[in-house]
Amino acid sequence: MMMGMSWGEVLLLVLAGWTALGAVGVAVSWFRRERGKARRDLGWVAAIWLLYLAALATVSLTARPRKIAMGQEQCFHQMCFTVVRAEVAPGYLSQNGEKLIRVTVLVTNRSTGKSRSDRHLRAYLVDARGRRWQEIPGLGGVRLTTTLPPRTSATSEPVFKVTGDMSGFALAFTHGGGLPEALIIGDRDSLFYPSVTVPLMTDKTNDIR
Repeated sequence: MMMGMSWGEVLLLVLAGWTALGAVGVAVSWFRRERGKARRDLGWVAAIWLLYLAALATVSLTARPRKIAMGQEQCFHQMCFTVVRAEVAPGYLSQNGEKLIRVTVLVTNRSTGKSRSDRHLRAYLVDARGRRWQEIPGLGGVRLTTTLPPRTSATSEPVFKVTGDMSGFALAFTHGGGLPEALIIGDRDSLFYPSVTVPLMTDKTNDIR
């Protein structure tokens, strides 16, 4: 795909460009007092967007939650992320049965000629009941959003504090669920799209509990 973009991103880009041209046409017709033509053109723009949103909802609602194995790479354009391992980490922040879970993520820039980063990426933990825990800032060393030279890698270790009675943990990556990701068909952050997670296993291949 163009510049490493997915087909969903290309489609949204084309639709946005077509909408901009349509808006210009509507404005020109309106200022020329061609009100009927302006309304028809505006109706076409609205109709195409309704069809697009219907397609987005259909794809999202018919997709199934996806689980990605530890060690399997996940790429966003030229930046790739691999969950290597997870462990329960001792720490002074652990109180009242809480746990600190440290996840090791290999961050790789696959570009051959440019330093890159994924500035909006973040990770969170989710348990078997769908509850979420965000990363504790400042404990992970190298950030997931770090800028890397071309064809290089670094290790990030985000840390999460969870309650002691939680089980079935998995890690998920997100760009926040805002625009434009929410409108990209098939994107993990698009409206109504099911979760894409990495079930976390200890070094002894037991579920973290």
